[in-house]
Amino acid sequence: MRVTARRNWQKFTLPAKAFHLLGLFLLRRTFGQQIALFCRAIASIFSRNRSLKTDSRNIIMQTFFTGVEVFPVLFVVATLFGAITIIEAMSMMGRMGFSDFVGSMIVIVTIRDLGPILTAFLIAGRSGSSLTTYIGSMVINYEVDALATMGVNPIRFLVMPSLIGGCIAMLIMNIFFSASAICAGFLVTKSAIYLAGITGVSADMTNIQLTWSYLSTEILNAIDLSDFIFIIVKPLVFGAIITTNACYQALNIQRDVRQVPKAVSRSVIKSFLYVVVADMVISTFYFVDYMKNLKQLI
Repeated sequence: MRVTARRNWQKFTLPAKAFHLLGLFLLRRTFGQQIALFCRAIASIFSRNRSLKTDSRNIIMQTFFTGVEVFPVLFVVATLFGAITIIEAMSMMGRMGFSDFVGSMIVIVTIRDLGPILTAFLIAGRSGSSLTTYIGSMVINYEVDALATMGVNPIRFLVMPSLIGGCIAMLIMNIFFSASAICAGFLVTKSAIYLAGITGVSADMTNIQLTWSYLSTEILNAIDLSDFIFIIVKPLVFGAIITTNACYQALNIQRDVRQVPKAVSRSVIKSFLYVVVADMVISTFYFVDYMKNLKQLI
């Protein structure tokens, strides 16, 4: 057997050997195993023994579980975050003489970077941890083994609906976060300015001249096509990362009840780390685009 394997290995070309060794290296690492789990979940969509009715019901339930139930907390965080961003943008830009860049600052902070990250953190802390607990409890109680014994693919039944539902919910919640941060944040900012004018607490607040037409015009002028693209791309990437990591931590849990909290903590912490790294990688697009525009100006 070893001689035959060695002969077959010698028949491979150098690029084939390199890719083979790279695949073995990745599969021995946690990140590579998570990529493999993601690919298996996507491949399970096209399996022969699929049930569209069951899959649709599971995806809808997962979308509701991931997105709708986290909406109240997300709305409060988005409103306060939007109000703080608008106040800081108006006051800082006014002092520095860059009042025309208020919309650009709000777009950069709320829509491009911190908005998707905060949405991902909320979903990872709430829905990702709950998903790890749910699947991890099934692993401990041998329910996942029972599914495999009955001929049900656990990847298709558990991971695939969580992956698709998490991505859909992440996309919807990110749009709601940005809309709430701008619209509800504007109302909170106007209320804060009104209260500051009545009480005379802060002169800087009363000097802020803020109207909805001015704010909306500045934001629309600052948004370009790439922002609309990344409004879709970032949530989908973050949703896939959070749900895949949560399912991986749950499926690889040791059969001990005391391991569930540890798996949940690993799921949340690694989701935060992966989301920040993915955001940094995606944000390099803006840096490359900025350098191209700078070269054209020079």
